[in-house]
Amino acid sequence: MPKSVYAGEDLSTHLGEVINIQENRRVLLFTDKGIESNGLVAPIEAYFQQHDIDYRIEDEITPEPSYVQVKELLEKVTTFDFGTIVAIGGGSVMDAAKLISLLRGAPYTIEDLLDNASIAKKQVPSVMIPTTAGTGSEATINAIVTIPEKQVKFGIVSSEMLPDLVLLDVNNVKKLPKSILAASAVDALSHCVECYTSKNATTFSNDIAKIGARYIFQNIITAYTDPDNVEARKALLMGAFYGGVAITASGTTAVHALSYPLGGKFHIAHGVSNAILFRQVMELNENVIIPQLASMADFVYPNNGQTGAKSKADFLISKIANIVKTVEIPTDLHKFGVQSSDMDFLVDSALQQTRLLDHNMKKLSRADVEGIYRSVLN
Repeated sequence: MPKSVYAGEDLSTHLGEVINIQENRRVLLFTDKGIESNGLVAPIEAYFQQHDIDYRIEDEITPEPSYVQVKELLEKVTTFDFGTIVAIGGGSVMDAAKLISLLRGAPYTIEDLLDNASIAKKQVPSVMIPTTAGTGSEATINAIVTIPEKQVKFGIVSSEMLPDLVLLDVNNVKKLPKSILAASAVDALSHCVECYTSKNATTFSNDIAKIGARYIFQNIITAYTDPDNVEARKALLMGAFYGGVAITASGTTAVHALSYPLGGKFHIAHGVSNAILFRQVMELNENVIIPQLASMADFVYPNNGQTGAKSKADFLISKIANIVKTVEIPTDLHKFGVQSSDMDFLVDSALQQTRLLDHNMKKLSRADVEGIYRSVLN
């Protein structure tokens, strides 16, 4: 768990909890230009200015950056002598900030972390302020980077990445565009369901994943169809955080394993690629995760009207499929430029995601993986 977590509105006053205990009170503020233009950075800047905190903004972080881009970013930002990192943005912004918190002044490189993340040590404190209700990066020990030479994404995993402070400020998601809300919330939902059905699931991760799933299942369609419903968006923000905590305690499975090649080569947004694969992976896994799916169905929808574990599992999978359809995420890989000729690359790359596939309750064969991809290549 992050050291401190606050949820509510107008939370920038809590920044002093981390900054004021540092001898070096200079702050590196990570964000992107879209977040700045929406006015979400202004309250943080106002806090810094009111408290005479020297800060520098870095807003040129690319979506889903490669490890090479993170290395270049490190060279750029270390010209500023900062004592704390504050990140306000989506998963890419927070992941980059978490990596910089491990790399600044460290005796190892990001290439070293790709080979062995256990050597990582946090070099500077970090504060995470999410602006999408999805990635859960503010609560995870993961940072995702692309490896261009392999055309695939890779997760660097280290408990040293856990933030020192998390601010779940609902003001940051009030104006979140519908398409981003949809993709990020389905991503968060996949975190909760995958962690609940993971081999590594624990009593703690299951309790957390169920709560996160209930927040998202019960609010995503309302938040999508009624943009002014602040309570529904707040629920998604909370659900995404719970999903991130569940990832740290348990870990995602085959949905994410098969998603990474789609993002790495075809640059399909992470939440979208997860949405495309979500139902199909759950259906393939269903015969070995019926008890888990049934239990989640009863927790999220206590009056679901189904009798028998299999019927409840089917019910939950149908809810997933209906959500993806209702929030208008396309599920045909052809629309993203994927062709049948790409099948060998996709299958080979997915099977290399052993960190995630080893969590999957069902051991997937090459034929299983290919079947899932072909089912969404219409």
